Amino acid sequence: MSLPPTFLDELRTRLSLGQVVGRKVMWDQRKSNQAKGDLWAPCPFHQEKTASFHVDDRKGYYYCFGCHAKGDAISFVRETENVGFMEAIEILAREAGMPMPERDPQAQAKADRRTQLAEVMEAALQHYRLQLKTGAAAEAREYLARRKLNDAALERFEIGFAPDMRQGLFQALTAKGIAADLIVDAGLCAKPDDGGAPYDRFRGRILFPIRNAQGRCIALGGRAMDPNARAKYLNSPETELFDKGRSLYNHGPAREAAGKGQPLIVAEGYMDVIALVTAGFEGAVAPLGTAVTEDQLRLMWRMHPEPIVALDGDKAGLGAALRLMDLALPLIEAGQSLRFALMPPGKDPDDVLREGGPPAMQALLDRAEPMVSLLWRRETEGKVFDSPERKAALDRTLREALRRIKDPSLRGHYGEEIKQLRWQLFGGTRGPAKGGRGWTPRGAQPAAPLASTRASLLAVGDAAASEGLHEAVILAVLIAKPDLLPEFEGPLEDLDCSAPDLQAIRDAILRHGDEGANLAHAVQAELGEGALEKLLTTGHVRNAPALRRGDDAEIARMCLAEEFARLSALRGARRELAEALDDFDDLADEGLTWRLRQAAEANERAGRSQTEDRTEYDVAENGLRLSRQERGALDELLTRIGFATGADDLGEEKVKK
Repeated sequence: MSLPPTFLDELRTRLSLGQVVGRKVMWDQRKSNQAKGDLWAPCPFHQEKTASFHVDDRKGYYYCFGCHAKGDAISFVRETENVGFMEAIEILAREAGMPMPERDPQAQAKADRRTQLAEVMEAALQHYRLQLKTGAAAEAREYLARRKLNDAALERFEIGFAPDMRQGLFQALTAKGIAADLIVDAGLCAKPDDGGAPYDRFRGRILFPIRNAQGRCIALGGRAMDPNARAKYLNSPETELFDKGRSLYNHGPAREAAGKGQPLIVAEGYMDVIALVTAGFEGAVAPLGTAVTEDQLRLMWRMHPEPIVALDGDKAGLGAALRLMDLALPLIEAGQSLRFALMPPGKDPDDVLREGGPPAMQALLDRAEPMVSLLWRRETEGKVFDSPERKAALDRTLREALRRIKDPSLRGHYGEEIKQLRWQLFGGTRGPAKGGRGWTPRGAQPAAPLASTRASLLAVGDAAASEGLHEAVILAVLIAKPDLLPEFEGPLEDLDCSAPDLQAIRDAILRHGDEGANLAHAVQAELGEGALEKLLTTGHVRNAPALRRGDDAEIARMCLAEEFARLSALRGARRELAEALDDFDDLADEGLTWRLRQAAEANERAGRSQTEDRTEYDVAENGLRLSRQERGALDELLTRIGFATGADDLGEEKVKK
């Protein structure tokens, strides 16, 4: 459903962000100024004792100087209540006393149809719950009792029973005046090919209602009592209400539990989820009879940034975990991943809880492995790497897996972890053994690195000082052109300055960004005149075209974009080259030392180059330019460190950075 912009504007106007946030925090009365709408509190998004969470009630925005959370009333409700956008809008609209906009007629008719089908599902569920109490369900009740489900659990999870009757449900619902086509369209009954009366889909099964995030019953899942049944578990077919690949069992309660800080546990089936929830692990969900889909994975990430996958400890469970890992690899981001808690061989979460109780399950969850560990296990367990060819095959397989990770920073961290695991597997540290290069056996003393290598610009260059110059220009331009701060606020928040005085100025700019043209005075009042004087009198800063041409806003904008880009490139190059040096501490090769020195000098020249015309701010034209020989040196270096930095993905494009 799309919302008119005027509705959202009015909603934000009617709401007081201070009141919305005030339900979740305690304001710091000493630091807050209620009259001016300047409110401070400990942040509700991360654990802290000081009041670093700021609400500007007049502008309707919040910002945390600790974890950098920011947004308006809508985003605050979404994050704290763990709900989607439309649900947050509905919550705020009720609070503001505003009716939700009317849907268009076609959308309203579709919504009415879905409401009818949901009512049919509820009627069917009530029928099946009553059937569980009849004599026909005696065997089903005995089974549930053996699985330790008491009356309270049966009530909580609304478990029912479908007797082995061809038209038991159909006749019960039509007797209540429910149209046959609605019963069929809800997926409860099916029409035979010969055109006869519809028959019940669920017969001789224990039934579990499947509800969506809003609590509406959208489908049923049934477990057969007959061990010879063609399908042990059977779900409703896909309907206007039910999309199996976009639904999760126990979605709504698990989302609420995850929003309160509980882990999100992904189990295999209904009984595992019920056992987990009954044992106190309320943030448990399950896919619906098939492998986890991308849509289901994204649903999980909306609830929790790092769900724990707790699958059965058999070959099928491990296979499901590996398939899920392959699905997740291209989708993971910083702070968004999976962990895997594999059950003991032959056991599922329900077995673990029945035999060892909640402490046994908690111990497994605490030992949950990150995805990189599962990836490593898959490629190495049960295999022998006793030849260069087998080692090379392992490297190739891992490179291909890591190449699927889209985030360059995350790919680098995965490469680092894999590199450490590789060293452990092959029983030594990197470096030349006696008689040549290779893996140094345990206990052997590696050769010392060449002094010329350690003295090169890669080791003792003034990279940190160069970064400080770029940081100083960024801060000076933002102080001179505060109207550009909203555009560059995100990169500025992520900026970690290399010197304490620059970091203090950066923090002051973020705190006083709403001062507009008075930003410089506000920063100066907080830090003293000396801080800005020292910043603005630096030669590199004075000569920046954005400050020499103070009336040209476009030059200032391009200057900031270029300085952020250069800073990112310098830090990336410094990090990669420093890691490379660590890998090659033992490499006694004068030729490589000379070529790396040349590459480093080229990097320094690129960092120092400054021109006065606008083309200075064309990153593609003024990035790190290397000669063919210099590029060859870096290519050789990156090839040698191989998968650990994703060398095949670090070609000419990364060299230009």
